[in-house]
Amino acid sequence: MSSITLHTLMARKQAGEKFAVLTAYDACFANLISTAGVEVMLVGDSLGMVLQGNDSTLPVSVEEMAYHTAAVKAGNQGSMIMADLPFMSYGTPEQAMDSAAALMQAGANIVKLEGAAWLDETISLLAERGIPVCAHLGLTPQTVNVLGGYKVQGRDNSAAKQMIEDAVRLEKAGAGMLLLECVPALLAGEITRAVDIPVIGIGAGADTDAQVLVMHDMLGITPGRKPRFVKNFMAESEDIAGAVKAYADAVKQGNFPGPEHGFE
Repeated sequence: MSSITLHTLMARKQAGEKFAVLTAYDACFANLISTAGVEVMLVGDSLGMVLQGNDSTLPVSVEEMAYHTAAVKAGNQGSMIMADLPFMSYGTPEQAMDSAAALMQAGANIVKLEGAAWLDETISLLAERGIPVCAHLGLTPQTVNVLGGYKVQGRDNSAAKQMIEDAVRLEKAGAGMLLLECVPALLAGEITRAVDIPVIGIGAGADTDAQVLVMHDMLGITPGRKPRFVKNFMAESEDIAGAVKAYADAVKQGNFPGPEHGFE
């Protein structure tokens, strides 16, 4: 697979072609994932939970994110690398620039941050300085203590309207992609059509331009209760490479997610 860029993904959206996103945290899995048809690898702050064993993403540091981003970069074979800016690493535009620079220098092609309209200035400054940004709306795990838990967002009319407005506003500010987490499927589809940039979904129905899962969830090895939006692709595959390819194919063919993986 040739190197994936934002232009590649924009062309996919315009052509109505879906693409796959999957988390990666080290060189070995990065090599496997990037050669199995996955366009974007997300070095997620989810590593705080699936690798470090924490009960949230909050303890993860910029230094840890940079370490894992560099490891993924070492194994990458052409996928786009997206890296999360961790909790409280972008509280001000100046702090965001320092944090994003560290991840880009480690090998990221785009950084992701959680939040809505308050990020306008930050996103604009980053984009102006050559740092592509993916804005994360809906359930934002870094603010789980404010949200009162891991709950679906945007179910009432006012919240849905606000999320659409936020998506459009963040695109105008310079965001190159959006990620919607735990958003009603109809709302996610409306947001996807309201913006020109690619929209990635997780627990956001089938109408987004792409889907993302945490690799450990997709392989069925995460302990405890599984979120509704997760599917274990390892159950019907002979090996890990086959499971990753099955996931990527299912996303691109529109077979995943199904209605049972989304929210109304």
